[in-house]
Amino acid sequence: MLTLHPDDVLLACRADDWRGALDAAAETLQRGGLVTAGYRDGLHTREAQSSTFLGNAIAIPHGTAESREHVKATGVRVLQFPEGVDWHDGNRVHVLVTIAAQNDEHLDILRQLTHVLDRDDVAERLAAADSRAEIAGLLSKAAVEARLDADTLCLGFPARDASELALAAAARLRQAGCVESAFVAAVANQAPRALGQGLWLVTGEQGVITPALALATSASPLTAGDSPLTGVFCLAAQGDAHRGLLERLVTLLESGEGHALAGADAATVMARLAGESATALTRRVRVLNAHGLHARPAKQLVQAARAQGVAIRVRLAEGSGQAVSATSLTKVINLGARRGQLLQFSLDGNDIPAGEAERALEAVCRAVTEGLGEAVAPFDESREHHLPEPEVVIEPLPEDAPQAAVAASPGLAIAPAFVLRTPRFAYPERAADPAAENRRLDAALREGADQLEALVGQARGGEVAQILSMHEEMLTDPELHQAAREGIAEGASAEAAWWHAIETAAHAQEMLADRLLAERAADLRDVGRRVLGILCRVELPEPPDAPYILVADDLGPSDVARLDTARVRGLLTARGGATAHSAILARALGIPAAVGAGERVLRLENDTPLILDGDRGRYTVAPSDERLAAAEQRLADQRRREAEAWEARFAEAHTRDGHRVEVAANLGNAAHALDAVERGAEGIGLLRTEFIFMAHASAPDLETQIAEYREAIDALDGRPLVARTLDVGGDKPLPYWPVPKEDNPFLGLRGIRLALTRPEVLETQLRALLMASRSRPLRIMLPMVKDVGEFRAVRTLFDRLLDEIPEAERATDVQLGVMIEVPSAALLAPSLAAEVDFFSVGTNDLTQYALAIDRGHPDLSAQSDGLHPAVLRLIEMTVAAAHAQGKWVGVCGELASDATAVPVLVGLGVDELSVSARQVPLVKARLAEFDLAEARAQATLALAQPTAEAVRDALEVR
Repeated sequence: MLTLHPDDVLLACRADDWRGALDAAAETLQRGGLVTAGYRDGLHTREAQSSTFLGNAIAIPHGTAESREHVKATGVRVLQFPEGVDWHDGNRVHVLVTIAAQNDEHLDILRQLTHVLDRDDVAERLAAADSRAEIAGLLSKAAVEARLDADTLCLGFPARDASELALAAAARLRQAGCVESAFVAAVANQAPRALGQGLWLVTGEQGVITPALALATSASPLTAGDSPLTGVFCLAAQGDAHRGLLERLVTLLESGEGHALAGADAATVMARLAGESATALTRRVRVLNAHGLHARPAKQLVQAARAQGVAIRVRLAEGSGQAVSATSLTKVINLGARRGQLLQFSLDGNDIPAGEAERALEAVCRAVTEGLGEAVAPFDESREHHLPEPEVVIEPLPEDAPQAAVAASPGLAIAPAFVLRTPRFAYPERAADPAAENRRLDAALREGADQLEALVGQARGGEVAQILSMHEEMLTDPELHQAAREGIAEGASAEAAWWHAIETAAHAQEMLADRLLAERAADLRDVGRRVLGILCRVELPEPPDAPYILVADDLGPSDVARLDTARVRGLLTARGGATAHSAILARALGIPAAVGAGERVLRLENDTPLILDGDRGRYTVAPSDERLAAAEQRLADQRRREAEAWEARFAEAHTRDGHRVEVAANLGNAAHALDAVERGAEGIGLLRTEFIFMAHASAPDLETQIAEYREAIDALDGRPLVARTLDVGGDKPLPYWPVPKEDNPFLGLRGIRLALTRPEVLETQLRALLMASRSRPLRIMLPMVKDVGEFRAVRTLFDRLLDEIPEAERATDVQLGVMIEVPSAALLAPSLAAEVDFFSVGTNDLTQYALAIDRGHPDLSAQSDGLHPAVLRLIEMTVAAAHAQGKWVGVCGELASDATAVPVLVGLGVDELSVSARQVPLVKARLAEFDLAEARAQATLALAQPTAEAVRDALEVR
């Protein structure tokens, strides 16, 4: 975006007339290397078309679209004429803001300048200014705009009282980036004030970044005392900038329309808060001008509105700002309307006869449709909203050379490629018969539900059925249905209305948090595409009957669940992350997968030979005979090892020379504990207890948690259970525990930090674990501990529970430990080891924090390797500190199942490896392939390397 700087200002310029001023402006741009000489003619031609006088002694000359060929670089120059220049339209100009723009960036400058047009003294101050900084400051200092839009609304929140609604509204402002955590904390400590009409208010000034107003309404009727409770407004106040928001709120209450917000959707709420009454007559019209409502067409619109002699207001229909007077040039320009956007004009139906109001609205809409003095082209939404992607030159994939991707599901696959190209859904945007469109949508929703139900019945593995069941829930979401029906009522086709509802909901979910929720938004789009495909009768191409590796842009969970595992040898995608549901399902189905390989894999021809390495996240195109033979031998060896490992899965895990290393299973659900035992797990090394919290609409009570934990404990039949306390936060929020949006949730309020903010929830969980494990071994570990202070805070609570609960009613063989996920915990391991009972190293998070690489980053995640020597040194420090105090150390991250890493971890002294249940037999078999001396040698070798790649290379040579 163009910006104004003092260095761009020229003081004390003189010109005999406006033509001379334009010549001086052109010369200044040329001297600055921004344009060639031909741009001068463009300035004059543009001025001949219409005056560029903006107001308050300011003109903004710029070239025509044709003269852009003379622009060498985008820039701006400001020329001050203290004596003034008579402009050709009769105005007096003291400042030229002259723009050289290679596209429409001059519109950004125009919108920045509109704030000065309503200030009475600006013209005189610009003429008298004697410093460049003063002029730049006068032109650039825009008033802070207070925010009120759809992203600050939290409608239908499942709250129990006004305080919870206030906190939800404050959290929404935090998520929108308007306030900091201090604001949320301040709101939590105040009682909402009644405004009347079911509405309440909380305000705060601490921690305000941008003044804003949020509204949280209740999902069900509530009362506060004897008064109705519809919703709570939360005002982030700052100086006088929020005054306009308060005025809008007062106007709403004075109009008596506060009650109308009960159960209202976002569009209705924004209409009322925008100043449109329930009785207002409204009309919408699309902006057709190529460059939107810039100065010239905005003038024409204002003149058309003034000619009606009534108070017409206008706002962006898709936006959420206040409706402004259509007769104010500065306010119309400041809407920033672009081509294709809808303007909503309104008239209060109580002020004038309906017929007169309709005629006035029709007149201004007709003026917009006719182009407001400019030649315009019709707007073809299907073409302009679905423009083809610009052609990108993608280098062909090299043959017989391993290429990097992101490891998503372990295993090796050798097969020809089958490229699944994303289907294109062609459909009309508009439809004439809303009733018929609703019937079509209902039929598609029923068919989609039947498909999902069939897939759930066929699903293999717990994760598959659970995720597809979640898709069934999404498909029955009444808000999605209502949003689609509203679109149909406004004239949209069933396809367009449905997809708009899906995209709106998915975008809102992406805005709530970081990577994990963004990937769950992909689930929503997966559901949406299913129904869209039914409506459009688009079917995916049939894969070959022979085995193949599926190559695709990305895969939704239902795509993965449909796969015929007898034919699909592996998955390779251009996009996606290792934590997406599609990757989780691939692991559950035992299909090797590599993701995030880049768009060029989509250029592969069907039947191209591929080798896919899901362990390392690599793939090889058209391998040579030698490489293919080596891979086939490796695959044969792998299958043999898997068969042998399965047969020996119940044997005690130890190295070849008898050194004992326990192999346990990581579980995301207590129901899978029996399966883990049947696969040879010697215990559960990580039970992610958040599964039970995510499965309930509110925090599960003591009895519910006891029953869930006991299912796993009973299945283990005396084997130890290591349960991680609730690990949620900004990147994994709970719907009933709102957490303010954080710029980086991985460095924010999560894990034990979050749990300690609500100690009553943590206490209930600890009590449930202790009582469920009566007479059975229990290990409890705390996530995201950074130092001994956090551990002590939990230990105090834990010791109190041990005293309160009779020994006969709780676990007696119990330990309390911490996860080493934060580098500070590893560095301070000696102080922690003196007080904790054990350590469990979470290598996934420890690696990303140590290397400053998000393991889900599409470009960098391949570099997030736990075998990096820095990570290994942190593990070495942790083990040394623990063993010095007689404490044990486990590893529960993905590194524990990496065949190359297993001997290194054992050589570093790790006592337990906890892996996915499917990997238990293979890890046990891997331990039996080396002795302790070899493991220590490999650990020493790895620690001596400078990079993770060097570590892997050195270990492969051995």
